[in-house]
Order: sequence, then C-alpha cells, then structure tokens
Amino acid sequence: MSTVLSVSGSPSASSRTKRLLRHLDGQLRAQGHKVIPLDVRTVPAEALLGADFRHPAVVEATELFARVDGVVVGTPVYKASYSGVLKALLDLLPQYALTGKTVLPLATGGSTAHVLAIDYALRPVLSSMGAAHIVQGWFTLDKDITVHEDGTLTVAPAAAEALTQVVDQFSAALGGTAPLLAAAS
Repeated sequence: MSTVLSVSGSPSASSRTKRLLRHLDGQLRAQGHKVIPLDVRTVPAEALLGADFRHPAVVEATELFARVDGVVVGTPVYKASYSGVLKALLDLLPQYALTGKTVLPLATGGSTAHVLAIDYALRPVLSSMGAAHIVQGWFTLDKDITVHEDGTLTVAPAAAEALTQVVDQFSAALGGTAPLLAAAS
C-alpha cells in the first residue's frame, strides 16, 4: 500500500483539527496504508517565520513530502482561509513538492460560512504545488467534533459518514481498496 503524510496545520496543541486527522489516520492504517503524522506546530517558529530552508526541521519536512505517495492536509479555517502556520510551511517547500502526489484537503471551523475555504484558499495552493490529483475535500464543523476527557474523539454521525467517504475516495485514488467503495462494486 501507499505511504501517506498526514499534515495538521493547526497552531494549537489541543486542536480539533489535529485530533480529527489522527482519527482519520487510523482509518487509513486500517486500509493498509502507512501513515506519517506531521504537526506543523512542532516545526520551530523561528524556522517557519525566518524562512530558514536549511533548518533541520524544515529539511525533514521537505524530505517527508518527497517520499510519500499521498498527503492529507488538515487546517482550521481562520478568516476564511487556512492557517498561517500551514502557509508558512507550504511556502518553504519546493515549488513542486506535491508533484505526483494524491492530496486530500480537510478543514474545520466554527461556521458553514467557511465551507468554501478548501476550494478557494487551499486547493489552488495545492494545485500550484503540482499535486497530481486533489480528491474531494471535506469541511467539518467544530460542533461535530467532540473530544472526551480521556482524549478519545467522537464525530457526529453525518460528518463521520462524509469523512469516511472522502477518506475511502482518497485511499482508492492511491490505489488502495477502500471498504465503502469495494462494497459498492
């Protein structure tokens, strides 16, 4: 199966976006993919904001993007766009860092007013970076993500179903056999 880089573009340590991505990582692993998590917030701020292309954390992130088959990019939506830390990382990657990659864009936010942020803010950047295929993304409302005291995550049923479908489509685009798509055949 394929290797997937799962990128959380949230600046928050207790981010719903990050927790949702790690939940979806489990689905991808269950489908046979190797998943490598990357939390952009762990890349030192001085490297991101100082555009230090040679910083070891930036070099490592660049190498991760180069060696994977697919990338899941998750971001909270702030002011109708993706997060600044995600932008800072994407700006430091080579221009065509996504060439030949299949990409799944995901976003979370507090209002349906931000639903189009994936298509109008994130998708154009991913496309400009050479992504071979950007599958249908998904926007999940914050209220549909519940983080319990023990750290477990519950996603509202309708959102969970939609997320399963986009993850299955992503997996199929990578060449995997997704459970829902296989069952529909």
